[in-house]
Amino acid sequence: MKPTGTDPRILSLAAEVAKSPEQNVPVILLKLKEIINNTPLGSSELKKIKQDIYCYDLIRYCLLVLSQDCSRIQGGWTTISQLTQILSHCCVGLEPGEDAEEFYNELLPSAAENFLILGRQLQTCFINAAKGEEKDELLHFFQIVTDSLFWLVGGHVQLIQNVLQSEHFLHLLQTDNVQIGSTVMNMVQNILQINSGDLLRIEAKTLHSILDEVIFKLLSTPSPVLRSTATKLLLLMAESHQEILILLRLSACYKGLRSLLNKQKPGTEFRHEFRQLISLLSPKFYQEVEEQKLHQAACLIQAYWKGFQTRKRLKKLPSAVITLQRNFRSKRAKILLKLKRQKEEEDNRLQLQLERQRAMRLSREIRLNMLEIVHPGQVEKHNREIEEKSALIIQKHWRGYRERKNFHQQKPSLVEYKAAVTLQRASSQMSDVASRELHSQAQERLQHYFMGRALEDRAQQHREALKAQISTNIEQLMKAPSLKEAEGKEPELFLSRSRPVAAKAKQAHLTTLKHLQAPWWKKLGEEAGDEIDVPKDELSIELGTLFIGGTKPP
Repeated sequence: MKPTGTDPRILSLAAEVAKSPEQNVPVILLKLKEIINNTPLGSSELKKIKQDIYCYDLIRYCLLVLSQDCSRIQGGWTTISQLTQILSHCCVGLEPGEDAEEFYNELLPSAAENFLILGRQLQTCFINAAKGEEKDELLHFFQIVTDSLFWLVGGHVQLIQNVLQSEHFLHLLQTDNVQIGSTVMNMVQNILQINSGDLLRIEAKTLHSILDEVIFKLLSTPSPVLRSTATKLLLLMAESHQEILILLRLSACYKGLRSLLNKQKPGTEFRHEFRQLISLLSPKFYQEVEEQKLHQAACLIQAYWKGFQTRKRLKKLPSAVITLQRNFRSKRAKILLKLKRQKEEEDNRLQLQLERQRAMRLSREIRLNMLEIVHPGQVEKHNREIEEKSALIIQKHWRGYRERKNFHQQKPSLVEYKAAVTLQRASSQMSDVASRELHSQAQERLQHYFMGRALEDRAQQHREALKAQISTNIEQLMKAPSLKEAEGKEPELFLSRSRPVAAKAKQAHLTTLKHLQAPWWKKLGEEAGDEIDVPKDELSIELGTLFIGGTKPP
């Protein structure tokens, strides 16, 4: 599809190329250089002109001319070098539009390959040239071609991998000529400064070939220019990628490289870069590189872990926000409901108060009206009747409250009674003899229960009396003065006159202990309250250890 608003210069040039014979086409295409140079750099007009050139297939004409034999082209290497400049400038900054896939996948790689082929041809002509002026001219053309290739690669970095893996590039790099070799290595250095990542994407064999050639030029070339360029290029490759540095340091192919570098005598113009390269290959620096690599790996692991944690929190964030919103809305609804209930209760209280006030006013008005109607002599009688009615109403409410209270208190008994009645109804019919026997057993158990309860009550009273006596004695002892401060008959107040009581208590205590320690079969047939005989000697032995106030041990 031809663009609208095409520049008339491009139209006339395209028409001239189409009508002219094949040998005149290269010279006609040189007019594109004037058109491009007369257009401001970076302007929209220049972009439009490049699109017109591409749409009218003038770029393909340039490629076809560059792929022909240079001897058949009018103007020779001068025309070819200028066409490479035109082609590189037209391709950089061009927006192909609908034909983008064809442009990036076919046209650009073909242009880069043609530039490398032209470079090899110029290299051959340069080596075979005999005159110095011819060599200088060919070297100048070679530099124009390499500059055009660098300009093309700088605008389309995806071509770097294609250039580095090309066989023509390796042949250019493997030259023994100083000028050609330094020019190629300078171009490689400039390309790697743009994007050095593609250096590791090429095949390992190609990478080894490039490293071998650069190291060979560094160690075996006597030219200081070539050695300087090789040193800077190798230093750039080693600093850009730790993998290449490790390869130079540990690979068997480059074993002894550091010792060979130490034997070299660098020139003054690249002494600093040479020392940097030697320090990079030293074991100490390698250890630092390894530590740095481990540090970067740790940072990478931390970054991935933190990213995982952050993504995990972000995934939970919506549910957390929803939960927070739900809790907030629930709490707000409860608060609003509570406030609403309080308001309703307040309104009801005020309404009730107003109703009571209205009722009281109405009652007073009725009473006043009644007093106006009643005869003065009957007022006292009327008031007495009202008081009696009021008293009856108060009594009625009080009795109702009292009966309801009694009912609630008797409700458990009623439930038990109903349960007993239900059980009695559910039980089977018993005979009179069985009923009498059951009744007699119940009477015996009830009698036994009441007798035991009486004994427990007496024992509890006795214990309470003893506690009171002990508490009194303790209180007297706490308040008693010391022996030094005692006067008169105060010590006699603490003499005990309860030796018989103590003996009786000891006897009861021993009786209880023996009863508890006796086996179960001896307790059969015993009744509560039966006395157990205790030997006197045992009682006297135990009593001898009992402290009785007011006595002295023998």
